[in-house]
Amino acid sequence: MTSTAGPARLFLAAAALSLGVVAAALVTQHVLGMLPCPWCVLQRLIFVVIATLALMGAALSAVTRAPIARRVAAGLMLLGAVAGAAAALWQHFVASSSTSCNLTLADRVVTATGLDALLPDVFAAWASCADAAVNLLGLPYEAWSLAAFLLLAGVPGAMAAVR
Repeated sequence: MTSTAGPARLFLAAAALSLGVVAAALVTQHVLGMLPCPWCVLQRLIFVVIATLALMGAALSAVTRAPIARRVAAGLMLLGAVAGAAAALWQHFVASSSTSCNLTLADRVVTATGLDALLPDVFAAWASCADAAVNLLGLPYEAWSLAAFLLLAGVPGAMAAVR
C-alpha cells in the first residue's frame, strides 16, 4: 500500500512556491516599482495555474489512493512548468529587446482570460518588454522565474521517487 502523504506534501510545496513567486512579483511591482510586461504577467498566470493544479493534486492525494489522479495533476504541472520556462526564455532572449509587447502571444493570452481587466493590480501589463528588462539581485528578473519553473518541473520526478 502506498502512502499519499509524500506526494501531498510535494504538491503543497509546489503550490507554496508558485504562490510565493507571484507574491514576490507583486511586492517588486507595488513596493519597488518594477512594472510588469505582458511576458511577466503571462508567467504570473502560469504560476497561478500550476498552484491550482498542485492544490488539486494535494486534495486528490488526500481523498484517493489511486495514483492516476496524482500522475495526471503532476503531468499537467510539468506541462505548465515547461510552458513557463519557455515564456521566461522567450522574454529573456527575444522580448526584452523589443520596444513593444502589444499583440504578442503573451499579451493575447492574458487579454483573452480577462484577468487583466478583472484583477489589474495582479494581471495588467504596465511596461514594455524593454522597460521591464531589469535585474534583481544581479540576475535578470526572468532568470528568477525560470529557476522557479525548473524547480517546479522537478516535482513530478520527485513524486515518482516518493511513491
